[in-house]
Amino acid sequence: MTDEQLLRYSRHILLDALGIEGQSRILASHALVIGAGGLGSPAALYLASAGVGKMTLVDDDTVDFTNLQRQVLHTQARVGMAKAESGRQALGAINSEIEIIPLQQRLSGVALDALVATADIVLDCSDNFATRHAINRACVHHKKPLVSGAAIRFDGQISVYDLRRDDSPCYHCLFPESDEVEEVRCAVMGVFAPLTGIIGTMQAAEALKLAAGIGESLTGRLLLLDALDMEWRTVKFRKDAGCAVCGPTAAGQVPGYLPRSGEGRESEGAACRPD
Repeated sequence: MTDEQLLRYSRHILLDALGIEGQSRILASHALVIGAGGLGSPAALYLASAGVGKMTLVDDDTVDFTNLQRQVLHTQARVGMAKAESGRQALGAINSEIEIIPLQQRLSGVALDALVATADIVLDCSDNFATRHAINRACVHHKKPLVSGAAIRFDGQISVYDLRRDDSPCYHCLFPESDEVEEVRCAVMGVFAPLTGIIGTMQAAEALKLAAGIGESLTGRLLLLDALDMEWRTVKFRKDAGCAVCGPTAAGQVPGYLPRSGEGRESEGAACRPD
């Protein structure tokens, strides 16, 4: 670690649980952030400021004026710009030392699987269940830790699926793909701006803990936030022995999984089902 890095990250290094060793692990890590919208914005900002050495930021959308209410990576001057590139500019202004790879594309199938394979940690900041399940399958296949958040209206949720651990449930264990769920989007239902900041920042915190190898993650716990009444509750859950994705007889752990036609946008973490 250079003298400049020792100074820049000194407030991390002062933490006994983290120290130089933990910060060095953060500097050497590669985070894949899928979605540069309401959740991806604060998550990516804190990962960059904390010194994640390499970040791949994926989003196929462009900055819209309606995004500015909550998507803090972007500015009025960058309306119309690709969100991935807008994010690269914002993150580079905070920390020019780290490597930012912007990808303006809709990740699915073999491309998603290959990208997950290169990452140390994956943050799901996407906006629909098809994409979330595709990301989960790739993370199970490559045993990569997944930090998943969602936010809609005043309701938020976050959990971690540490797929390096044999006892860890996966996203499918909690939200089976066969379930009939009503998927809602911010464009239709709205979202409280600070809610995305709260959940996205917590995603960054969990990702940094995983990168540094410190503390206890949210594996096996789903945190639910009602921001209107500012009440938290915790739902504990276990690995599903019969899970079609991570179970012992799973047939779904294959690369090249494709979301259903017409699904897969990665711009907003709004596929929330906190019930």
